[in-house]
Amino acid sequence: MTGVRILSVDWHLDHPTVRRGTFFDSSSFSAHEVVFVDPERISGHWTTDVAVQADGVRRTDPSRDRGFGRTLVDWMSKRRSETEDLLVRGGGLVVCQLRPRGAALEVGSAGAPTERVDRYTWLPSVSLVDRHHQLTFPSNSRFLARRGTDVVPESSDSPFADYIEAFVDRIAYTAVYQDLLSTPIERFATVLARNRVGDIIALEIPFDDGRLVLLPPVQDVPVLRETEVLLECVKRATDRPGFVSMPDWLPAYVVDGEEELADELAGLVERRDTLNAKIDEVQAKLEDKTRYKKALYAKGRAYLRPAIAAAFRALGFDVDEQVDTLRLTSNEGDALVAFSATETSTVGLPPYRKLLTAVDRAVTDGDGHHKGILIVSGSRELDPKRRPTQYSDDVLRGCQAHGFCLVTTYQLFKLVRKALQAKDKRSLPPLRRAVLETDGSFRDADAS
Repeated sequence: MTGVRILSVDWHLDHPTVRRGTFFDSSSFSAHEVVFVDPERISGHWTTDVAVQADGVRRTDPSRDRGFGRTLVDWMSKRRSETEDLLVRGGGLVVCQLRPRGAALEVGSAGAPTERVDRYTWLPSVSLVDRHHQLTFPSNSRFLARRGTDVVPESSDSPFADYIEAFVDRIAYTAVYQDLLSTPIERFATVLARNRVGDIIALEIPFDDGRLVLLPPVQDVPVLRETEVLLECVKRATDRPGFVSMPDWLPAYVVDGEEELADELAGLVERRDTLNAKIDEVQAKLEDKTRYKKALYAKGRAYLRPAIAAAFRALGFDVDEQVDTLRLTSNEGDALVAFSATETSTVGLPPYRKLLTAVDRAVTDGDGHHKGILIVSGSRELDPKRRPTQYSDDVLRGCQAHGFCLVTTYQLFKLVRKALQAKDKRSLPPLRRAVLETDGSFRDADAS
């Protein structure tokens, strides 16, 4: 991208080719081929200086605010004109993070028209029309505040589809795009991603040869990595022709060999869909088969608890997953399970105390005495065979004193492998008894 002038406006991107600026500085948008904009900070220019009135609206009177309101309106007009020149006359690219419109400001004096300013007032207008529909942007557009991480990428040849794919697990959208007239947006623009209920969270809109791209923000992504992906998308976008909608009448004009190729493509797509469905099926079976292995390295309730619960189910226990514990029931006896994983070498007293409290509560609540089982995973980033003792001495003493079974995730995994290798369920009761009858540290020989 030698010679391409790139401006990043309030969007922290780090690259020698990217010039950084703010919305209210002197850099003209139209003096660049590519402009990145994060509009989140724009509204802060008036929300910090103008209080909300009784009706919930921020207002300022240009005749009394020493030019504050008029300056904001002029800046919006200036940026709108520059952006339009960049997109329409320059065929450039504007990449904007999709945010809610945010707090607006009404600028007006008594007897004079009121102008409304928000985060997107600087966007230029475009009207795209076919025989039956019209897209009028941004006047018929809503940037509705809605948060989530449920990202569903759309099939697209847009270079910015790579951005969605690269960070699909890191996207945390804060707004969705909606058209007030329910225009079929695909006729005029390219949808890059939606959420699970179909709201648009990433979109590419043509302005003649220029393009405006709306992208959701990402989280926990290094600046250098985000910059690298964005610049690669820009590089591909500068070599790509603009969006052109296919008219309804075009299929009537057939060229020799077209139908044969179309049929071949349809067959390949059908085979691909069948293969993808089979891949998904086998992938699900593989994940189900290997879910016990997560206990060897996972941590936290969201990941470690399901893996441990699956392990005890494989041993034949009925498992009730509670917030911080598991409740096990079987013919051989009932138990309460607490668990903890750490990168350090030993698990300390907090999970033991949590288990002790749960066992005492079961007694006081009239549920009877339950065996206590503490599952630990110390040095969880090491190979399980190379891990030292994974619990502290005081944890071991406490478990011995109260008759709790102290088990590492590796020992539990080996029990599960025995259960899965068993030819019938009659070999499972001895495995359950080995855990329920152990006081203190579990020994692998106990399950033999």
